Amino acid sequence: MSRQRNEAQDNIDRRRAQWTAELPDLDTRGMAILGRMRWITLNLRPPIEAIFEKHGLDSGEFDVIATLRRSGPPYCLRPTELYCWLMISSGGLTARLAKLEKAGLITRLPDPDDARSTLVKLTPEGIDLAERAFREDMAFESAVLDALTPNECAALETLLRKLALDVLARRSQP
Repeated sequence: MSRQRNEAQDNIDRRRAQWTAELPDLDTRGMAILGRMRWITLNLRPPIEAIFEKHGLDSGEFDVIATLRRSGPPYCLRPTELYCWLMISSGGLTARLAKLEKAGLITRLPDPDDARSTLVKLTPEGIDLAERAFREDMAFESAVLDALTPNECAALETLLRKLALDVLARRSQP
């Protein structure tokens, strides 16, 4: 665990130092990277969720309308496509859709290609709300990343993508 002399230390550094003193043979790099990723995520969730709340949404509802909005015109997907994108159960999606439909943000239409299925479509109000909430969320997240230089952001993005792809490959292995 090498540190530059003048570099600030955070709680993760202090925890690693404690573990190094107790178990000097143990590799704590996971704590240095994954522990910080978890800490950052846990600490940024409340302000991000507050943004969605300000727009009358919870994060799950935002995920639905954002997924529909980013799918492009006509902003319409089958429920199966939605829950695959959102990585939730069909039951979890049904509750979200009912609330969004009641709020006038989506409509459910018969699927012209499959009489057994429906389509979920954003209403004009849903399109507008998804865009406003997403723009505010991205402005907040961009402000957070102002702590890094553009080169640091690019390097971090590359490294996190590499790590994410490896984690995905490990999950796919038997």
